[in-house]
Amino acid sequence: MFYRQSIIVFGFVLPAVVCGAVTGGGLLLKSKAVASFQQKQSLHKASLANNRNSQAIEAQISQKRAHVDRWKALLDKEMKNTLTSELKEISDKLPAKEFTQTAVEWPNGSGGLAAASAQNSSQVRLAFRATYRAMQKAFIELETRMPQLQLQEIKIDPSPSSASTLNFQVTYTAWEK
Repeated sequence: MFYRQSIIVFGFVLPAVVCGAVTGGGLLLKSKAVASFQQKQSLHKASLANNRNSQAIEAQISQKRAHVDRWKALLDKEMKNTLTSELKEISDKLPAKEFTQTAVEWPNGSGGLAAASAQNSSQVRLAFRATYRAMQKAFIELETRMPQLQLQEIKIDPSPSSASTLNFQVTYTAWEK
């Protein structure tokens, strides 16, 4: 009788509390481990997806690397000589009655977008007397061969000497290295 209370406390209640604490701690550790595992699994899946995406981008870049090298080589060339030779080749392909270059001017300083940019550039003003169709072909050819040219201004007027030709005045920004 005297020990009944001690037996209940130390024999049943205290072991039950200790077992409950151990079981609760075990469940808490298990839930943290499961949450950590799931988080690490999702990070691993994201890492794999990023790796696949980076490999796809690298494959795309490697296909374009030749173009980038060609563009860098174009930027390394001296602009005035390159433009002159490209215009000469283009004019040789087009009929003389439909396409004539009338002027080339290299103004000092930069204008338009180039004035606000830290990238080196120069301006070039070109003048032509040509039919609309011949001029379109010349523009396509010139801008394909020299992607560093950016059209800044174009002015088209009727030619007083011929009804079929127009006078074109074009200003390009030529981006340089």
